[in-house]
Amino acid sequence: MKQQGAASAEALFEPFAQGWKQALASIQALGKPEGDGAPWQLPQISFDPERLQQMQQQYVSQATELWQKGFESQSLGDRRFAAQAWGSNPMAAFGAAVYLLNARTMMELAEAAQGDEKTRARLRFAVEQWMAASSPSNFLAFNADAQQKAIDTQGESIAKGMQNLLNDIRQGHLSMTDESAFEVGRNVASTEGAVVFENEYFQLLEYKPLGAKVYERPFLLVPPCINKFYILDLQPDNSLIRYAVEQGHRVFVVSWRNPDESMRDATWDDYIENAAITAIHTVQDISGSEQINVLGFCVGGTILATALSVLAARGEHPAASVTFLTTLLDFKDTGILDVFIDENMVQYREMTLGQGGLLAGGDLASTFSFLRPNDLVWNYVVGNYLKGETPPPFDLLYWNCDATNLPGPFYAWYLRNTYHENKLSRPGALTVCGEKVDLGSIDAPVYIYGSREDHIVPIGGAYATTQLLKGKKRFVMGASGHIAGVINPPAKKKRSHWIREDGKLPAAHEDWLAGAQEHPGSWWTDWSKWLASHAGKQVAAPKAYGRGTKYKATQPAPGSYVKAKA
Repeated sequence: MKQQGAASAEALFEPFAQGWKQALASIQALGKPEGDGAPWQLPQISFDPERLQQMQQQYVSQATELWQKGFESQSLGDRRFAAQAWGSNPMAAFGAAVYLLNARTMMELAEAAQGDEKTRARLRFAVEQWMAASSPSNFLAFNADAQQKAIDTQGESIAKGMQNLLNDIRQGHLSMTDESAFEVGRNVASTEGAVVFENEYFQLLEYKPLGAKVYERPFLLVPPCINKFYILDLQPDNSLIRYAVEQGHRVFVVSWRNPDESMRDATWDDYIENAAITAIHTVQDISGSEQINVLGFCVGGTILATALSVLAARGEHPAASVTFLTTLLDFKDTGILDVFIDENMVQYREMTLGQGGLLAGGDLASTFSFLRPNDLVWNYVVGNYLKGETPPPFDLLYWNCDATNLPGPFYAWYLRNTYHENKLSRPGALTVCGEKVDLGSIDAPVYIYGSREDHIVPIGGAYATTQLLKGKKRFVMGASGHIAGVINPPAKKKRSHWIREDGKLPAAHEDWLAGAQEHPGSWWTDWSKWLASHAGKQVAAPKAYGRGTKYKATQPAPGSYVKAKA
């Protein structure tokens, strides 16, 4: 396949030149407005001619080298093409190499586009989605590994793949794990406890103490309402809830109701007044403690902070300490999610959902999955359908597929006032439950945790909370992402965390990190010591759940709300 002579080489370059022109046209087309009011309308984009010429020359050079290598064995350096079948099939390997070259070039073109940063981010996101979807590994006709498996199994893998596809169509989502291996309340969300209160928004769970004594101040966890609470209680060896119980805390958890049509009109104010504030008051009432320790995770942290600010405006300061895990309070840095947010998009959501309705849990789950398309979408398309494989049991992915709806008015308010207009970070800019919101009024020591590789709550966004709150603050950074960084039990001895022992909290996260020290293992142990210092003395553990007849155990944990499907 090697070619000699300038004339023949020039002829061979022509398809690559045409491909280059088509790629450039496609990139430019992504920047053209599609009509008035289109949520994804983008301004025109342009390119620096000199840089464009350099990139074209680089593309032709790499294409020439690839063409001259022809069907020679080569390392592709991409796990999608790592199986032996790709290397032993020269035609498939060459096709994969061409795809990778084009994918790199398209991403470089997106990076080279001139325009504002939001436009460029959207362009990068669109090209990433396009290239992830067009990989030859996603198609049976080009996937050498899937073809080899079909031959080895005499077609059984294809038949099994069709069964998997039909099953996923019936269940309404792409299988990421063997969901038959898990059951909520049996082997996930299995920490012993009981429902001691419920209303139309949440059930309050209280967990059974594991020792004769507990700290006098109870501990309330507010998880995100965009998914289910048992990410904090997957299995005994990786449960943050069980860990807190083991440390001697009297633990309560908000288990959000999975909204149905009866909640189509629920608002942000409803979730603050009738859920977060109600949960705080209920735990105070049950325990008899004026002050409690509270924790908010992700959106749960945003809800918790809003509730504490509303209570502060009413003269109440119930928190002895506050923990925020991967939480945004200042929405200036929202990472990849910013590509979805602009005035047109927010108006569209307000028009379709703001006056009532439900955002389907499946739609929300799909959005988050496509933030990492190769890992959380196409990987399973190939495995499940082309190769007929059943993904292995994995508790975290089972939870990830257990979607939750959101009330439309709640969602529309949240989009506009946090992600789009960032009003929560400005004192007095928002009125919630009849009170002006000022996060600086939260009078409590605060533990703030952020994950270094978090793509949902970027580490800079998590760190920005240190600049909003006025109490004594401790910031800790953990390795890994939004979930894996948080769910990191000490016994696993995995990952690292960073702490700045001098306690300084400069304006920028980068400056904080420059003075931080890395510590091996989980951040849980550091947090546990900090939390214990705010939990008061130890007292006799309660012999029963709840308190009297007003707050009595009505059903065992994890309750019924968490079992409702979207």
